[in-house]
Amino acid sequence: STVGIFLFIKCAFADNCGFIRLPLVITTPHNMEALNGSCLQIQCTYDTKYFGYDSSKTIYGIWMKGGVNFVSNPSIVIFNSSGSINKYSLNMTGNLKEKNCTTLFPDIQTSHADKYYFRVENGGYLATACADPLYITVKDSPWSPSINVPSDLKEHQSVTVTCSAFTPCPHSPPELTWTLQQDSLRQTEKNTNGTFTIKIQENITLSDTHDGYNISCSARYPVIGGNKTAETEVTLSVSYAPKDTSASISPSGLVSAGSWVELSCSSRAKPPPRFTWFRISKYGTFNVSVGQVFSFCVTERGEFYCMATNDLGNQRSS
Repeated sequence: STVGIFLFIKCAFADNCGFIRLPLVITTPHNMEALNGSCLQIQCTYDTKYFGYDSSKTIYGIWMKGGVNFVSNPSIVIFNSSGSINKYSLNMTGNLKEKNCTTLFPDIQTSHADKYYFRVENGGYLATACADPLYITVKDSPWSPSINVPSDLKEHQSVTVTCSAFTPCPHSPPELTWTLQQDSLRQTEKNTNGTFTIKIQENITLSDTHDGYNISCSARYPVIGGNKTAETEVTLSVSYAPKDTSASISPSGLVSAGSWVELSCSSRAKPPPRFTWFRISKYGTFNVSVGQVFSFCVTERGEFYCMATNDLGNQRSS
C-alpha cells in the first residue's frame, strides 16, 4: 500500500526515526554487554499491527550494524536469515513465524560493539525497527560475581547464601565455584530485561565459628581459546552469645585476710558482653559488682563467679 511504502522509505533512509509511527516494533534488552571472545544471546521479539504483514508467507529477519540506510550503504547489513549474508556467523534461534527474533552471536569481538537494528521482510511487508536500536558493548574483563548474604546474622539462624554471575550467553554459562559445598543448588534465571543470571546457593546454619569466615566465589567464563575468571570475597559477621567465660584471681594462690585481690572476667561474645559479679555465701547468692574487673579487700573466705551477658544470651564463668 502507499502508506506502507511511505513508512519503509522514511525508515530506510533515517538514522533516527523521530516521532514517526512505525509498522515494526521489537523488544530486546536495549543495552547489552558482552565478553570479548565469548557468545552473546540477544533475546528478541517483534510485533506489528500493520495489515500488510502475513505470517503464512516466508519471513526474513535482517540485522544491520551502525545504521539503517542500507540502500546507500549495503555493508551495514551483517545478517539475513535467508542465508545470503552472515558476516559474524550469527544464528537466529528464534522462530520468525512466532515473532521471535532471538539471535546468537557465537564469538563476539570488541569490533562488534555498536548499535544494531532489526528488519523484517515478508512479501510486500518491508519494515525496519529503527526506533528500537540494540546497543552492544564488549569488554575484555569478565564480570565479578555477586555474593548475597542476609544482613544482621546471628548464631543458630538458618540462612541462604547465594553467588550469582551475569550470563550473557546461557548456552555457554560461566562456571561458578566457591568455598562452600560444591554440590550447591545451581540454576539459571531469566531477568526481567531479557538477560540471564546463573546462581548457586547454599543453606547454612550459623554458629560463632562463622564469624569472620571468608566466602569467596569465582566465575570462570569460557571464551575462544580458554577462559576468563573473576572472583569476589565477603567476610561474614555473625553475632553470638558469650562463650568460654572464665574468671581469674590476682594474686593467685592463698590470700590472707586484709589483703586486696582483683578478680577478672573474660568471655568471647559479639557484641561484647557486660559483666556482673556474684558471691555465693551461706545466706544465698548476691550481686556484688558490675564490670570486667572486681577489686576488694578480703575479710573472709568466699566463692565468686562472673556472668557475661549480651543481647543473645549469657554464660556463667566456669
